[in-house]
Amino acid sequence: MERANSANHRSDQRGASLIMVLLILVVVSLLGVGGAQIALMGERGARNDRDQQMAWQAAEAALIDAEIDMVNTGSTRHALFDGKSASIFPATGCGTSGSSKGLCAAVMTGKPAWLTEDFTSTSSSATTTAFGTFTSRTFAAGGVGIQPAQAPRYLIEPVLALSGDKSSPEPEILYRVTTIGFGPRVDIQTVIQMLYRI
Repeated sequence: MERANSANHRSDQRGASLIMVLLILVVVSLLGVGGAQIALMGERGARNDRDQQMAWQAAEAALIDAEIDMVNTGSTRHALFDGKSASIFPATGCGTSGSSKGLCAAVMTGKPAWLTEDFTSTSSSATTTAFGTFTSRTFAAGGVGIQPAQAPRYLIEPVLALSGDKSSPEPEILYRVTTIGFGPRVDIQTVIQMLYRI
């Protein structure tokens, strides 16, 4: 009789240990899956940050290109920007060709051009200026590896400002430059804006 009881007791213990081992495996599996998800989220966050930084740097490069366009003798239209006259800008809308490309008329009421124009268009009739159009500078984009999907673009608008010189009633022209930079995909964008005084 003792033997039967001890045999039953041993089989009960084996069944209980199997259930405990299975529970421990389930807990360890859940911890492993949770750790993998956290690692994937961290990788996605790092990739997103990298893409935004790439777009930011491209937009900053376009700001520098626009500045060179306005003041450097290496630009084909630098002489047009004198800080006193807005005659180089179209009467309405934005220029799409020649030396008026990327130059937009001042808007006194309603939305300014930088809010209404399509910065992603790369067609020849686009109203924004691509990096290097007037400065002959180059920008690596859309190639092999991790690069911006396309070159950054910008547009320039005149902004009337009161002159600091009280003896001169003539208003001063500031230039509002709005740029857009792209990440590895066109939908990853950064917009930067500056006011520039000649």
